[in-house]
Amino acid sequence: MGKPKRERSLADSEAKAVARNLRISPQKLNLVAAMIRGKKIDKAIAELEFSRKRIAGDVRKCVMSAVANAENNHGLDVNDLVVAEAWVGKNLIMKRFHARGRGRSGSIVKPFSQITVVVREQAAKAEPASAKEQG
Repeated sequence: MGKPKRERSLADSEAKAVARNLRISPQKLNLVAAMIRGKKIDKAIAELEFSRKRIAGDVRKCVMSAVANAENNHGLDVNDLVVAEAWVGKNLIMKRFHARGRGRSGSIVKPFSQITVVVREQAAKAEPASAKEQG
C-alpha cells in the first residue's frame, strides 16, 4: 500500500525548485532574488550570468532547475516561462567564536539560507492591432 499521493500545491502552469544550504545571509540572497522577480527566464538567466554577486551562480542553477522541472515534469513551454516568485528563507546558523583580549570572546554567526523559485507559463502577448497597421 503506501501513502496516498499528495495534492499538488502549485497550479498546472507552474513549477518550482528549491536551493537549500546556501552559505550566505538571507539579506544578501534577497538582493539577488529581487533582481530576477517578474522577469522572463532568458533575461533572468542572463542577468544572473553577468552579476558580480558571488551567490548568483547558485541562484542561476536553481532557476535552471525550475525551468527543467517545468519542461520535463509538467510539459510547459520554456519560451513562455516567467519567474513568478522568488523568496528567501533562513536555514541553519553555524556559531563560532573569536578570541578577544583579556580572556573574553566575541561571537561570530555564519548564516545559511535557502531560495525557492517558482516559474509560471504565461501566454505570449499579442501585439496591438494598431501597431500592425502602422508597421
